[in-house]
Amino acid sequence: MIDDGHDLWRRVDVAHLAVLRELAERGSVTAVARATSLSPSAVSQQIKVLQRRLGVVLVQRAGRGVRLTDAGRALAGIAATVSTALATAEADWQRYRGGVGGTVRLATFHSAGELLVPGLLERMAEHPDVHLETFDEDVLQDEFAGLTADYDVVVAHRSDDVVPPPRPGVEVRLLLREPLDVALPLDHPLAGRDRVTPADVIDEDWIVPPAEFPIDRVLTALAASARAPVRIVRRTTHLPLTEKLVARGHGIALLPRHTTLERAEGRLALVPLADLRAGRVVEALMRPDRAARRSVQVVVDALVAEAASFA
Repeated sequence: MIDDGHDLWRRVDVAHLAVLRELAERGSVTAVARATSLSPSAVSQQIKVLQRRLGVVLVQRAGRGVRLTDAGRALAGIAATVSTALATAEADWQRYRGGVGGTVRLATFHSAGELLVPGLLERMAEHPDVHLETFDEDVLQDEFAGLTADYDVVVAHRSDDVVPPPRPGVEVRLLLREPLDVALPLDHPLAGRDRVTPADVIDEDWIVPPAEFPIDRVLTALAASARAPVRIVRRTTHLPLTEKLVARGHGIALLPRHTTLERAEGRLALVPLADLRAGRVVEALMRPDRAARRSVQVVVDALVAEAASFA
């Protein structure tokens, strides 16, 4: 039976709590081992030590793997709280000492990296003791939250016409809303318009991202508004390829305005879409304990400032 007195915390190793939390979020001993650079046997041993010290079963066999018991899930939640409290204390200490440093791992989807990372690096020059590592991660919009287990900050995007899915255990910081414009070849009859409607463009050949990406969801709304299906001729997540295909007359596309504007000049036309809310929301996602770190706060503040420059 778990003690409710102070003696409980004299029995608990914070590192063992962290392993239990990782098991709760990643779902398998093997995944935890990969994430923590421990062997699977070392992960299992730490969980056993934690169970022995507390006198309660935290994990149970489930087929070829394990699952957390009710007590295990409760303690994993406590582990997240403890980790956040420690990170907050460390941030307060750094503020007191007047410095900030450390390594921050930032993951961005491709076009957000192109839009935000160059300016972010210039802003981070004011914090030479913060080492920023950047990574490319482009996944379905509902999968970005899961990346926060492996990165300190994850820049994600989602359609702005849908309610975001529940993201328990994740802090969200809004960066910007980026409008989506219809990209047309310069010689297209609609290229000189101030705006186009869904009915104007529904019969065109379309170059689109894979299903369940934010831009694809806007196309679904476009089709519903025009009461006709979108004729898809090509799918790709690579925006520079989409731009080239549009410029050469192989179809039209929805493209993010700020990301595309510089390269569009002299190559293709970007025309706002009327009668339909077309855009994507770009956000920074973090675990609460990572968000509490002073170095992470500095990076996210710089991200917000860089995003504001496109407003």
